[in-house]
Amino acid sequence: MNFLAHIYLSGDNDLIKIGNFMADGIRGKQFENFPAEVQKGIILHRAIDTYTDAHPVFRKSTKKLHEKYHHYAGVIIDIFYDHFLAKNWNVYSDEKLDDFVKRFYDSLTKNHDILSEKTQRIMPIMFQENWLVSYQTIEGINHILTQMDRRTKNTSKMQFATAELKEFYAEFETEFTAFFEELKQHVNHKLLSL
Repeated sequence: MNFLAHIYLSGDNDLIKIGNFMADGIRGKQFENFPAEVQKGIILHRAIDTYTDAHPVFRKSTKKLHEKYHHYAGVIIDIFYDHFLAKNWNVYSDEKLDDFVKRFYDSLTKNHDILSEKTQRIMPIMFQENWLVSYQTIEGINHILTQMDRRTKNTSKMQFATAELKEFYAEFETEFTAFFEELKQHVNHKLLSL
């Protein structure tokens, strides 16, 4: 799962959302340097990733991409799944996506001092390009994948993956829907134990 799903799955606690959002850039026990609620978000992020990577439905989705994108297939599916979450947002939330995202951006700004350096660096461009809302469209997904491909010096070829998104669109959406219901249940249990 990518940024939007991680934030959504964090519940209503802003600091858990922040920890879950920035967890990818925090290695090993570095998470212990953050406030307790942020630590919970980081732990939750890791649990979501572990569950997702092993899930048969997620793996079924990645198999469609393995031949062309190799070990980047999982990263691409994470982003595709965020697309389906954003596109079908009203199924998962009573709050409009724009409002949800604005509240999250506001919480990042309000808690700027406790964010990782990496998160502080990406915030301006994330806000300017409104990444989380842009996930709703294939064009937005293409832009995100192109940016990520540049970071790999174009070796990942992720910028071309929207071709597969279009080709297998209905299959990916069905897989996301089935997977996300199970993931939500898993996360609800995990949150109770944190």
